[in-house]
Amino acid sequence: MFLALKEMKHSKTRFAMIGTIIMLIAWLVFILSGLGNGLSTLAAATMKNIDGDLFIYEEGSEGTMMKTKVSGAIAEDIEGKYGVKEAAKFGQSTIIIQNEATSNTKEKHDVAFIGVDPGKFIEPKVVEGKQLDPNDPFGVLIDESLQKKGYEIGDTIVVTSSDIKLNIVGFTTGETFNHLPTVFVDVATWQSYAFAAPGSNNGLEDPVTMIVLQGTSIEADQIAKDYDLIETFTKSEAVMGMPGYKEESATIYMMLAFLFAISAVIIAVFFYVFILQKTQQFGVMKAIGASNRFIKNSIITQVFVLSLVSIIAGIGLTYLTALVFPEDMPFNLDFNMVLIYGVVLLIVSVLGSVISARQVTKIDPLTAIGRVE
Repeated sequence: MFLALKEMKHSKTRFAMIGTIIMLIAWLVFILSGLGNGLSTLAAATMKNIDGDLFIYEEGSEGTMMKTKVSGAIAEDIEGKYGVKEAAKFGQSTIIIQNEATSNTKEKHDVAFIGVDPGKFIEPKVVEGKQLDPNDPFGVLIDESLQKKGYEIGDTIVVTSSDIKLNIVGFTTGETFNHLPTVFVDVATWQSYAFAAPGSNNGLEDPVTMIVLQGTSIEADQIAKDYDLIETFTKSEAVMGMPGYKEESATIYMMLAFLFAISAVIIAVFFYVFILQKTQQFGVMKAIGASNRFIKNSIITQVFVLSLVSIIAGIGLTYLTALVFPEDMPFNLDFNMVLIYGVVLLIVSVLGSVISARQVTKIDPLTAIGRVE
């Protein structure tokens, strides 16, 4: 290890250039990973934030939000049975809103309109203002991204194409649904909008989009057996069933897989060529008595230290780059994801050095010393 560090200290420029290349590769991986993760979060943050264990959909919906409609009466009937600790109703629509205070500008915004039971686990916590009140059916919580568009607590929201007016009572954070900021309202108010047309409830009592259950050992099969025209899904299945989420996630993960594969090949080949260029130096070391194990340890240590420092620098550069991104850019750099990807890049680098080190051990000292680079 001492020899490896000594060489790095002696040849600062050469190793700095190599480290810069690895740092830029790591930076590219983290930037694209953050953008991919940001897009994924923007599409399904509200669903992912729900602390639910089982989701009840309409039979035949295939876990797709757009195909389901169930009776909310099931939630009240099922709570406290089948291992269900708590059940909550969930309604979803897409609406266009306008801030009454800025109506002269004609500025309108698309939002996800989510109906929830006030006070239940399904209601998100506010970061400013107050929670939903069952006695205030027109009070709403909105995602703080709408605050940047001029919406404030106390403002009145006009729902276009309807006579519904809502009052903003609080802000939430990180609540988006299908790439749109989320507006939470009492599920009864949501029903008055979603089923305003006669017969649109398909004859269901208290219709909602789905029901979310909490419980440690819920009897999903028994629930599906005892209630007609429903089926149950896990949280991950429900998230994957969101419109376009599965296809979008597959594209992002495929892009990241190719990025990792290409980065791994570049790093491995890079170190392979770099180490083989020092064949004559290793031949001299073997001629004066250095063992193969000593040379291999020296190579691997050098690559490990260089890669570790470069990847950490790449992480730092990524966070600095994120500071200059536009606020509305979907960039989400999860720390666990950074840690995993960083370890993978480090392992790839060390594996590349191991392959090269095996070639070095086969060097004949006399041939290497007589060789002209």
